Amino acid sequence: MIFTRLLLALVTITLSSQAFALSDEALFQHARDSYAAKNTIALTEDVAQLNTQQYILAPYADYWLMLLNMDQARDEEIQNFLAKYVDMPFNDRVRGEWLKKLGKNANWGPFFEELNNFQREDIAVQCYAMLGHTQLADAEVASQAKTLWMTSADLPSNCNQLFDALQKSGALTNDDIWARFRLALQDGKLSLAKNVITRLPNVEPATIKLLDKAYQSPQLILDKKTASFKTRFGAELNLYALDRLARSKVDAAISTYNKVQNLFDIDNRAFGWGRIAYHAARGHNPQALEFYALAENSALDKEQLAWEVRAALRAQNWPVVLKTISAMNAKQQEESAWRYWKARALRETGDLVESNTIFSKLSTERHYYGWLAAEELESVLSSQAIEYKVTDNEVTAIASQPEIKRALELQRLDMRWEAKAEWLWATRHYDDRELLAAAEFALRQKWYDVAISTADNTKQTHNFNLRYPTPYRDLFRKSANEVGLDESWVYGITRQESRFMHYAKSGVGAAGLMQLMPATAKWVAKRMGMNSYNNSMIHDLSTNIEFGTYYMRYTLDLMGGQAVMATAGYNAGPSRAKRWQATEPMEAAIYIESIPFSETRNYVQKVMANAQIYAPRLVSENKNVKIQTLKARLGVIPGTGKPEDISADDDQ
Repeated sequence: MIFTRLLLALVTITLSSQAFALSDEALFQHARDSYAAKNTIALTEDVAQLNTQQYILAPYADYWLMLLNMDQARDEEIQNFLAKYVDMPFNDRVRGEWLKKLGKNANWGPFFEELNNFQREDIAVQCYAMLGHTQLADAEVASQAKTLWMTSADLPSNCNQLFDALQKSGALTNDDIWARFRLALQDGKLSLAKNVITRLPNVEPATIKLLDKAYQSPQLILDKKTASFKTRFGAELNLYALDRLARSKVDAAISTYNKVQNLFDIDNRAFGWGRIAYHAARGHNPQALEFYALAENSALDKEQLAWEVRAALRAQNWPVVLKTISAMNAKQQEESAWRYWKARALRETGDLVESNTIFSKLSTERHYYGWLAAEELESVLSSQAIEYKVTDNEVTAIASQPEIKRALELQRLDMRWEAKAEWLWATRHYDDRELLAAAEFALRQKWYDVAISTADNTKQTHNFNLRYPTPYRDLFRKSANEVGLDESWVYGITRQESRFMHYAKSGVGAAGLMQLMPATAKWVAKRMGMNSYNNSMIHDLSTNIEFGTYYMRYTLDLMGGQAVMATAGYNAGPSRAKRWQATEPMEAAIYIESIPFSETRNYVQKVMANAQIYAPRLVSENKNVKIQTLKARLGVIPGTGKPEDISADDDQ
């Protein structure tokens, strides 16, 4: 024991002596490494030295030390820390960790005193707050807790304490448990469903294992009638098997359900048709609306209603579009997509006054549906843009702020998440002109993604040059011209892919400005005869743009020159983009709206809107840039002349 203490002291002294020789940056990196290694002794020395040297990022080392010491820290110490760093973005994170500590220890007095100062969204803290209220006999908490209960999202483990208390008090009923069980299965959260069902009495492990069989072999469960359709668990199991089958084999699900539907009671029968209708709509099955009609007495969720509208759009059934949007809750109806399509449906059914009223309001909003609405009113986009030119003095004022200086230093050290958090904290109360000055400052630092997101946040005063910058212009123009592409489309894709940050990397491995997958880049290199290519070259700006535009040209040619389909193919793969075509020609906006992948749907909308904004700025300098309305840019998707491929795609 004595030897260990001496060794520990020696290490501490060594680290301390080394710290005096380190630069601010090196010392800060050492503190970062000490935090990652949970080396409290070394980090304590680093904090002392950084504070002595008054390094601009010293508060972060102090923050890391507080996180490591949270369990042992006295309440007074934490309060002093929060008071000292009240203007730091990590302040509320520390407060949140303290609240969790207080809640875990059921120290409700200080917990509720501090809770009023907490600004972040943290479900673990919410659960502790509700648990504390239940222990303090606050009856109003039950409805709030049950709202949290009715989700298929993964919740922090401490929320189970809240649900345990609610169930014990009788506020959480068996019907509530069955409702969440169904929701979890419907959303594909099998593990959650298994945990939820154990809250019911007399649930055997063998019964729960049937859920795994339904997941693996749904057809077998239904064919063999493994579980009774009349018991509550049996009904849920069979409905889950039906849902699983319909996800990938909707025709088989329809055929099987026709044989067994009468074994369900009337409510569950309608629910089953609602699930089939949803998957049929996502798979572009022409009978989807018929299945929705069979589910008329079932309460459809948000996604089911959205896909009923999309199925009606593909069928050009405007009365059903109106009827289904009207069935949505008020919040969903206010989404820009459904306001636009409601207005379109009203126009198609002859109600021009109400249609134009909706279009008029929507046309003032600056996004894909806003541009389309403006064109329905024959508005001119440029007449709505109020451009504000930022002055150098305004930029200098932004650059002088400590928060902005810290953000820039964090970005320089490749601490990008912390840098953006600091930036968001600094700009959270800015007015439009300050936001534009901050965006201009970020642009001058070549921090393009931050410049774009900051400029995007303005409400009344805008600068579209900051929202839609054109960095690396020579490289983009050269590559676009070489393959004969509309440069505004190339910029539209790149802005959406990486926001012009060359180090961008997606969760699936796509890299660089144009977010190329390694396999795609290798394939392009081979097609171009580049024998010396290696994976590291994907991060080279010129190579990435050259490969990206080559692949765009390839995809565009594969789609017969249809840019919307090529954009969808760039994101989700060319084969999928073709699969989403209909037998007959279709308005491209409807094709986009009915893309099964929400990520790809949003991507295509944003890329085409981006291209529309870029075109007027680039047309004078590039003969390949096209000036046209957004509706014309979207065009018409050609029909295949053969029945649609109705296999469903799993959502991303």
